[in-house]
Amino acid sequence: MITAMLNRDRINSPSYDQSLLWVTLILLGLGLVMVYSASIAIAESDKALGYNSSYYLVRQAIFLVVSLSVGFVAFNVPMAWWQKMAPYLFLVGLALLVLVLIPGIGKVVGGSRRWLSLFVINLQPSEFMKLFAAMYVADYTVRKAAVMDSFTKGFMPMLMVMLLVGGLLLNEPDFGAFAVIAAISISILWLGGINARIFGGLIVLLVVGFVFLIWSSPYRLERVIGFMDPWADPYGKGYQLSHALIAFGRGEWFGVGLGGSVEKLLYLPEAHTDFLLAVVAEELGFVGVLTVIGLFMWILIRAFGIAKEAIENERYFSALLAQGLGVWIGVQSIINMGVNMGLLPTKGLTLPLMSFGGSGILANCIALAILLRIDFENRRLQKGLPA
Repeated sequence: MITAMLNRDRINSPSYDQSLLWVTLILLGLGLVMVYSASIAIAESDKALGYNSSYYLVRQAIFLVVSLSVGFVAFNVPMAWWQKMAPYLFLVGLALLVLVLIPGIGKVVGGSRRWLSLFVINLQPSEFMKLFAAMYVADYTVRKAAVMDSFTKGFMPMLMVMLLVGGLLLNEPDFGAFAVIAAISISILWLGGINARIFGGLIVLLVVGFVFLIWSSPYRLERVIGFMDPWADPYGKGYQLSHALIAFGRGEWFGVGLGGSVEKLLYLPEAHTDFLLAVVAEELGFVGVLTVIGLFMWILIRAFGIAKEAIENERYFSALLAQGLGVWIGVQSIINMGVNMGLLPTKGLTLPLMSFGGSGILANCIALAILLRIDFENRRLQKGLPA
């Protein structure tokens, strides 16, 4: 009888990670509130928007509805299909990165050609390439598991593919997306069993390459100089960072109150996108920032926990993909937070799930829906049910 009760409890237990879903929804909801708070001034100041203070709020709400709906569909797609389609989705991502570089097709904003105009919204292919790259590298690592120790058969083909992706992204330019995709790819290769000497050489090569890219690009070099001492030129190279630091300083422990930020009143550029965390710090204080960090940490912890369970079920593609998705959310969050806090040079990366932007929110929701799907299939297998 006790055995029957235990089996019944096991069968009736939740079929997905409820904590992961709730943390995702909390971050999306908090992001919607903070985007509205951070964007009121810029929306009212732009005559093209018709002085509508809720312009960004409405658009972000639409993005959330669409993204959650697509995420629900993605959750219902079996992992076997995602693995089968991984190479083809990666090719779609490459095609979009090529399209965005073609004059007349790719849209230029702020000196960067990163968007494809879909009339109603702008699509940013690099956001989806992060997801497609994670899928492709996970699938490649599983397929090439027997030769991952080989430099020519295992590592070199992947290196050539990633250099192609990097070249396309740097031509936009989108150094931040390239850094995130490089982190995703390297992490999956390492966790998938790449030779330690090859991995060490790759790390050295990447460090040298990043230093060269920064040194050879005047605008990237200016960002690094501005990051090292933003107060040396607070009205020039250090303007954005200095105002972000002022926002953090004003917030203290508990913030000045929701809606009370001064820096969002056209002092802090990109307050509703790249520097949303600075507004969170000013209005909600250290406690608010710590809460956001804790929520992202939980996503990272659960991603690797779900991956561990997938390994126990011998579902290696799902395991590597879960780890890659965790690295994506974790690395991008760390970079964005580091930039906002003055710990890293200014880089155009949004805060996942929170910053304004349709492409980023949609890609993040699909990624987390797939992570929930991996957990769903893990639980079904543990119950003795087909995935």
